[in-house]
Amino acid sequence: MYIRRVTRKNKNGTTTSYLQLAHNEWDPKAKYAKAKVIYSFGREDQVDRAVLERLASSISRFLSPEAALQSKETVGEVASFLFQSSKSVGSLWLLDQLWKKLGMEEVIQACFSSRQHEMDIERLLFTMVANRAVSPASKFSLTSWVEEDVYVPGVETVQPHQLYRVMDELLDVRAELEKNVFYAVSDLLNLEVDLLYFDTTSSYFEVSPDEVSEDETFRKQGYSKDKRPDLLQTVIGLAVTREGIPIRVWEWPGNTMDMTVIEQVKQDLIGWKLGRVIQVADRGFSSEKNLRILQQTGGHYIIGERMHAGKKDVEEALSKRGRFQVIRENLHVKEAIVGDGEARKRYVIAYNPDEAARDRMKREQIVASIEAQIDALRQEANEAHHKKACALRAHPTYGKYVRQLKDGTLRLHKQAVRDASKYDGKYLIRTSDDTLSIEDVALGYKQLLEVEDAFRTLKTTLQLRPMYHRLEERIRAHVVISWLALLLVRIAELQTGETWTQIRKEMNRLHVGHFSTKDGDLFQCTEVTQKQRRTFGALGLKPPPNILDLQANS
Repeated sequence: MYIRRVTRKNKNGTTTSYLQLAHNEWDPKAKYAKAKVIYSFGREDQVDRAVLERLASSISRFLSPEAALQSKETVGEVASFLFQSSKSVGSLWLLDQLWKKLGMEEVIQACFSSRQHEMDIERLLFTMVANRAVSPASKFSLTSWVEEDVYVPGVETVQPHQLYRVMDELLDVRAELEKNVFYAVSDLLNLEVDLLYFDTTSSYFEVSPDEVSEDETFRKQGYSKDKRPDLLQTVIGLAVTREGIPIRVWEWPGNTMDMTVIEQVKQDLIGWKLGRVIQVADRGFSSEKNLRILQQTGGHYIIGERMHAGKKDVEEALSKRGRFQVIRENLHVKEAIVGDGEARKRYVIAYNPDEAARDRMKREQIVASIEAQIDALRQEANEAHHKKACALRAHPTYGKYVRQLKDGTLRLHKQAVRDASKYDGKYLIRTSDDTLSIEDVALGYKQLLEVEDAFRTLKTTLQLRPMYHRLEERIRAHVVISWLALLLVRIAELQTGETWTQIRKEMNRLHVGHFSTKDGDLFQCTEVTQKQRRTFGALGLKPPPNILDLQANS
């Protein structure tokens, strides 16, 4: 049924138009549909427009809000629309759809199912996770962020006290949450979890040590990997799969040493049904005690060894003769077995020609600088040392290449330079698994860079640091939220082949406009670009509909 316009040509050459309410009926004889007039409104120039508006209004009571909106546009009411605001929706929509695809919604709801809450914990937790990934800010800033800047599906407003309450309760279900998230993600993505990479980093707090109470147990000063030893910090551990997906995160007091955490990591992963697990770790975890822990319950390890540690076994492995096998242009490897029987140790020596050239060039620059500084000292035999000579000997880089003669003068230590050249472009790897090829060992250790990339994303893109929380529970919850954001970000990067920075920049261009009329509110998205559509397609997600929401006035 529709309104049609019929025109008639008058004798004086003018035309007159008539409006009719009609519908099509099938004519079996003519074999096509013919228009049947139900009602004639008369001449178009004499029709009372209010009659048509009342008709459209009465019909719209039986239509969906979107269909009613379309019917109002046909009678000219679009002019009454007010453009209230515009919010970014693309990144939030992508993260929300990915969050639900991974089953996170069900996992969170299951973890908190026994708790009675008036607030929607799952939506509040997602809001904090999404904020970390899209525009990291404090919990107090989230209120204005949600209300003014972004469209968060299912969330119209948040209050800081709600977010802090979610953080406080998050740790109560953390163990269950971590395990269920791992199962949901590994099943959906078919992750290979026989090889796990583990490393630690540190993250600091913007607070002076003088401002901390004596009973502080978590925020401590320690070895800072952020080069901020002047600030309090916490130590963070991360385990990722060979694809770079972070499956678990840990936090320890800021003065925790790397070598002391491996036992807890091993125990925490027991019962996760990981099958044969080969843990890959950096040189900071290569103590004999840690290696024994990693081999408990049938586990294995691939771990970096310090070449300058002075260990007898390491020196013997490095002195083994043999040709390097070329795996890749920048990766040559050879195997070295040290000892027999239970004392047998398997090493793999890796060599990177490009890295060797860089090491050699860097050392040549250091040697040239040392020689220039020694010449500038203008030393005399048995002369008392002055500050510049002492500073050169104590220098962390130059000092090892400087020697002092019996008469007190300084000279370049040529033997130290020759010894250092033996290590150019090389690194030493130790493994407990004899079934792995030397290629798998070398490539497995090289993939430890995935953890370093994850830490870099945490600290820069997701702005994990600096942290402003004071309570240990809030600090731990903040790290867990950042881990969940990293999980979504890494999956998006893995499946699209682009960095999260690139994805986020493009998705943030997708906006939703809020329009209001006397009949209700309309939320309409800007057109999805081809690039945005490709990103959604690569992740197996649907872009937001053109009409995101309609809220009719009662």
